Amino acid sequence: MTNRAAEEFTRLIDIMATLRGPDGCPWDREQTIDSLKPFVLEETYEVLEAIDRHDHAELREELGDFVFEAVFLAQLESEAGHFEIADSLKIVADKLVRRHPHVFARDAGEPKLDSAGQVRTRWEEIKAQETTSRGDSARPKTLLSGIAATLPALLRAYHIGMRAASVGFDWARAEDVVAKIEEEVDELREAIDGGADRERAEEEMGDLLFAIANLARKLGIEPETALRKANDKFTRRFGTLERAIGESGRRMSEMGLEELEAEWQRAKSAQQAD
Repeated sequence: MTNRAAEEFTRLIDIMATLRGPDGCPWDREQTIDSLKPFVLEETYEVLEAIDRHDHAELREELGDFVFEAVFLAQLESEAGHFEIADSLKIVADKLVRRHPHVFARDAGEPKLDSAGQVRTRWEEIKAQETTSRGDSARPKTLLSGIAATLPALLRAYHIGMRAASVGFDWARAEDVVAKIEEEVDELREAIDGGADRERAEEEMGDLLFAIANLARKLGIEPETALRKANDKFTRRFGTLERAIGESGRRMSEMGLEELEAEWQRAKSAQQAD
């Protein structure tokens, strides 16, 4: 299996080099690392969608597209003289070995870790040691600085909470986070009732969403996935509601809220029955 993977990966690299070559594809030759950003993001979400559906055949294909984007970016960087895909692979392989001493350095006396929490704490300790040993004063690192600012905000909040929790800065129980959420709801309600400006309301809403992301973390739920599933569920039910209203000859814009709510409940019951 390893040999086959290496052969196919090399074939993909060669295909990409041909596409970018003098006799290659005009579209591929015009691309830059900046122009590829939306495609990288699109492929990322298509992988997530396949995972959500547990569609293994589609996941197989989407992972190929995802890897292709990485190879495409590396080809552009190689042409510019910055690095090759082999450099990226070496860096991540070395990092995995270095940050899993409980697996790869047991002969050197590294203790065995028995829980995911212990692994996470050790991982952050090693990251901190790496930063110190590099002594990169031009790019000072903190515990939270390695979290990409371009992540979806809810997912970033989740990872910020995980990093903070790895050094003990965390609520003791999920119930404590619920209390924090209730506190943030009260503050948001106070801002709304008091006629606060948009900036104040936005701040309170952000605090509430941040607390909700941390509750998800305490419950072992990845909030971006949970919200994506909730969006899909609402979309399906709303589609059922639209079809039912359309088939009855009515128009949603002419219906009252009570009528719409009744149709919504029927759509909800129909989906639960399925």
